[in-house]
Amino acid sequence: MKAAYPAKILIAWGEAISGNKKIRDWLMGNGYKELAIFTYALRNKDDARKWLLENGHPHLAATVEGAEGREDAVKWLENYDYDVLAKTARAGDGDESAFRWLITNGQKEMAVVSKKIKEVKDEIERDNNDIHKISKD
Repeated sequence: MKAAYPAKILIAWGEAISGNKKIRDWLMGNGYKELAIFTYALRNKDDARKWLLENGHPHLAATVEGAEGREDAVKWLENYDYDVLAKTARAGDGDESAFRWLITNGQKEMAVVSKKIKEVKDEIERDNNDIHKISKD
């Protein structure tokens, strides 16, 4: 990522992605609003995606879309030198070589974030395919 976050913030972001509301709310109130909003965007909240785009964080919106398999979003990240986020998006979409790249290039926290992203996207997919689940939206 261009804007380097401290490792402890990346770890907190991963926990927020996994659904820890207390940490998500802490991020929201302590200067990391974009990372908190990302957790909503990841869960298909259109207003959160719009907020990321309109408030100077298109790279985070592109990371969500890249994790959903949108190659154009990953290419956009690469074109604007967000290589770590491009790999995070790919790994979040299940690309093991991208995950290994994060590990071998000193991006262990982002590798963890990518796995958390994948877990959320897999859960959404399972819920969408489960005929016994009733949509919460």
